[in-house]
Amino acid sequence: MNLYEKAKEIVHIYKSNPKIDTVFIGGSVSRNWQDAYSDIEIFVFWREAPTAEERKNPITLLGGEIIDFFPYEDEEWSETYMTQGIKLEISNFLTETINKVIEDVLRSFDTSPEKQCLLAAIHDGVSLSDDSVMEILKKRVSSYPAELCIAMVKENLYMGTKWNNREALLHRKDWLMLYQTITEVQTNLMHILFGLNHQFIHHPSFKWQRQTLESMHIIPKDIADRFESIFLQEPKIAVKQLDVIIKDVYGLIQQTLPQMDVSKIIEKSLFLRPFNQQI
Repeated sequence: MNLYEKAKEIVHIYKSNPKIDTVFIGGSVSRNWQDAYSDIEIFVFWREAPTAEERKNPITLLGGEIIDFFPYEDEEWSETYMTQGIKLEISNFLTETINKVIEDVLRSFDTSPEKQCLLAAIHDGVSLSDDSVMEILKKRVSSYPAELCIAMVKENLYMGTKWNNREALLHRKDWLMLYQTITEVQTNLMHILFGLNHQFIHHPSFKWQRQTLESMHIIPKDIADRFESIFLQEPKIAVKQLDVIIKDVYGLIQQTLPQMDVSKIIEKSLFLRPFNQQI
């Protein structure tokens, strides 16, 4: 089944409620990244708070079977349901809340992945008819502040003391802690790359990582393959490869943001806990 065509049908059903400011397709379908495991993500921005009945009405019209139906929490109402063998995830927000989140990110340079995900959803979202509200929102998120780029780099520049202990973790075969550390470092690097490329984070855990990296221009050579191989190689090789990637990303920072003096933090990140030869 064509998920995009199905999503269009669903959006039209939601648009019939006069309390809704805008409805659009998000997630992998909006970016044309969907595969056989994809669901449909729909974002609904309300002028005033929806009732449970208003949220359930489209599900009834679609003959849907509710999987989850959450109350208002963290400034969102959300529900998940199945219809015609397709899973739908609906995210409901007040338009007022969305405008505040946009201000937080674009004016206060908030690096929160959760907030950036909403801006990314708007940036890449697909609205299926003339929609003045969506047009305004898209225009607002069309530019990425240089200050946000700098904040993203500064916040994620230091790779942490656990990375300084990488050789010790290898020697001790502390695999769980080692791979947690590798994941944390790769997460930092992804945050930096999002900042350098002036892209809003679209998923807090970087789902669709390869497709995301392929959409970027300021990246180390073959980075998607190299990131992937980190988790597939023998651990000692993986650690060495990640060390090289870190240095490559630091090089990109120095090229892209020459006004930032990051030399001391780079030295601190690349520090290696010494081996005690007397033991």
